[in-house]
Amino acid sequence: MKNIFKFLFLLTFVAFISCDNEDQELLTISTVGGSEITAPTSGAVYVLNPEEEQTNTIITVTWNNADYAVPTAINYIVEFAKAGTSFAEPFLAGSTSNNYLSWNITEFNGAAVSAGLTPFLEEGLDIRITSSVGSLKSSPQVSEPITVYVTPFTTDLPKIAVPGNHQGWEPTTAPTLAASAFGQTDYEGYVWLDGEYKFVAPNETGGFFWGNTDWGDDGSSTGKLVESDEVNCTTTTGYYFVKADTDLLTYSATPVSWGIIGEATPNGWDSDTDLIYDATTQTLSIDIHLIPGAFKFRGNNEWGAFDLGTVDADGILTSGGDLTFDGSEGDYHVVLDLSNPREYTYSITAN
Repeated sequence: MKNIFKFLFLLTFVAFISCDNEDQELLTISTVGGSEITAPTSGAVYVLNPEEEQTNTIITVTWNNADYAVPTAINYIVEFAKAGTSFAEPFLAGSTSNNYLSWNITEFNGAAVSAGLTPFLEEGLDIRITSSVGSLKSSPQVSEPITVYVTPFTTDLPKIAVPGNHQGWEPTTAPTLAASAFGQTDYEGYVWLDGEYKFVAPNETGGFFWGNTDWGDDGSSTGKLVESDEVNCTTTTGYYFVKADTDLLTYSATPVSWGIIGEATPNGWDSDTDLIYDATTQTLSIDIHLIPGAFKFRGNNEWGAFDLGTVDADGILTSGGDLTFDGSEGDYHVVLDLSNPREYTYSITAN
């Protein structure tokens, strides 16, 4: 009887060792070959349009399985890079355990720009797939890249900085002016100035630094800009609507005192209640008693160049029209934020 038990124990032990060896063989992988991108084909062209429905799928990248010699779960990442950069600074466009990834227009446009492509210019975009296994992403294999040609866009407005006495002559923290659209040079915005100032262009990565292109007055104090042999622009201390055209080489600074006016305010439509500038937040504000009714923001206590009374579809204050206060009568804190050039906003908060 004891011999039978010994035999059964030995048989079980051998079976355990055999199964264990089989498991070890199943877990032994090797990097036989990376994935191959099957779509799109190299040379495909994508012209991205900001006017189209941005949630529409614009590109789907597909590939076959990487080969690890044995069946195993595989992780995939898709990387983009500007053509010719050899993926020196790749952009991680997505990850999946499937054999495909899709991007809508907004996603693909953002990824292309992040990879280094220039808006509104057709440039090559390299795409590659890297496979790996396990939670540690071990045994990576990289596919051969393909190149597609993409014309991305941007909805960001071009900007220049306005460093000067008002903020310590530091371009990186200076207020900015914005142009009306990409490729335009008609910069404008609201800035608190305190004597001398200049205009500084961004570098290729969008940063504002001394050493970039900069402009100053030509010395005539007649609103003419030059890049060389310039002097600092100058004005008295105050809040200004500043304009600069770096193509026409002109600039101006118009003082503006903002107020709130309308039937919702204590003075009705007869006169403004002045807003006070806060240098810390770069906003204008007032604590005021409001009643339900129309109102708007007006500059220099007159009807003319400066009034904001309409909110567009993007929530941005624009000129013309009247705003409406439909809250309960009471005391409120009103803020007019003109610190983001061409994208002005306001808020009303109960005290």
